[in-house]
Amino acid sequence: MDNIAPTLNQPEETKLWQGHSSQWIHLWFYVLCFIVAIGIVVAAVFTGGLAAIGLIIPAVAAAIRWWVTKTTSYELTTQRLRRSTGILTRTFDDLELFRVKDYSIEQPLFLRMVGLGNLHLVTSDASTPNVSIKAVPDIMALLELVRTAVQRERDRKRVRELDVDGGASELL
Repeated sequence: MDNIAPTLNQPEETKLWQGHSSQWIHLWFYVLCFIVAIGIVVAAVFTGGLAAIGLIIPAVAAAIRWWVTKTTSYELTTQRLRRSTGILTRTFDDLELFRVKDYSIEQPLFLRMVGLGNLHLVTSDASTPNVSIKAVPDIMALLELVRTAVQRERDRKRVRELDVDGGASELL
């Protein structure tokens, strides 16, 4: 049983997009770490170098933030959006595309200046009702890719969303 065979003529799933968030979303955190490091260096002058040990704190904080962002990745396929996170323990979360109810783009001024944007998805998935892909390039093209893939997957599964009582919705 080394090889798990595909079941019941499922269509092949293909990768449409893969990426991860840009480090630009943490610019202000990195600037704060730099300012704290400068303060520690200044304090080290007055403490005979003893305060220099404190440089470990902003360096480790910045390194962890960088590493967490670098190890969070997204993969959009024809059937799902997969997010993997974690440094020591990896967590994989799949969102079936037919469950996506709405999508929106947010481009704050700073991200727009560096050509990035955030994609927010509202879903009917119980474990992840909101999914955000933050600080990725060419966000409009990604939105169109997601929108097209969602519609194709709904057509393939013959699923339609029905609004009930103006607020709740069901997938049929």
